[in-house]
Amino acid sequence: MDFIQPASWADALAVKAATPSALPITGGTDVMVELNFDARRPETLLDLTRITELADWDTSTGTGTGTGTGSSTGTGTGTGTGTDHTLVRLGAAVTYTRVIEELGEQLPGLAMAARTVGSPQIRNRGTVGGNLGAASPAGDCHPPLLAAGAEIEVASVRGTRTITAADFYTGVKRNALQPDELIRAILIKPPAGPQQFSKIGTRNAMVIAVAAFSLALHPDERAIGTGIGSAAPTPRRAEQAERFLAAALDDAGLWDSRGDLPASITQEFGRLVSRAAEPIDDVRGTAAYRLHALGVMAARTLTWAWHDYRQNG
Repeated sequence: MDFIQPASWADALAVKAATPSALPITGGTDVMVELNFDARRPETLLDLTRITELADWDTSTGTGTGTGTGSSTGTGTGTGTGTDHTLVRLGAAVTYTRVIEELGEQLPGLAMAARTVGSPQIRNRGTVGGNLGAASPAGDCHPPLLAAGAEIEVASVRGTRTITAADFYTGVKRNALQPDELIRAILIKPPAGPQQFSKIGTRNAMVIAVAAFSLALHPDERAIGTGIGSAAPTPRRAEQAERFLAAALDDAGLWDSRGDLPASITQEFGRLVSRAAEPIDDVRGTAAYRLHALGVMAARTLTWAWHDYRQNG
């Protein structure tokens, strides 16, 4: 097995272009498990840990009024005071721990999900970009990225492009990357409303999700974002549930009044979220249980998010 450790992003792209089969590695929390169990034997490992720009985050706006920095030293600020064009640009090698410690206000749904990942050691090493690259249906970061409408910035020697989170997952542990492309950053609009994340597993910690769900309220757009994890061949949105809830809130004038949320709306939202899933039976749970759990999690996260929306009005 060859081991290549480029010192710059340009060098990394050149290696990936020359050796498309090279397997990228940053935290290694997924890759090393596969290597140790002989589940994968790549001819080349492409170590990206020396490329410092991948471990940084920043914020920017279309008008230039948003500011923010984040460094690989574990320090950072993000004030992002601009318009709805403000974006957090999260380097692919930013760890879960740094998302939790530095981006809890800007990216609350993703920070909630990051808190549920593995152990402290895994959170210190594992990265959001690595979670995307693995594209596991059970990846904890996928539901909040879907709910937030995130975009994935990928690059090759041919240039840079962005892929919406909804289009990024193409199959079980497969993604939309071309063979010569690498994930560079994740672009996420900070929330105009509350975000929530819920996950169930076979125990309380250090567990792969049996099912997961993320919700984002977008009152500036009068829209809803959702993300389902570990209950379909790929992470996915519950688009019918999103449309129903946005319309129900609009029809009842609740976006403006922030009044009590009728139980009928909450129940129907949970039912539609369950309908969007396509789970299987496996060693962690049955398909029927996953469908039931998704409905419960959808109703609960909506209740929590609506409470926050009313409190912060």
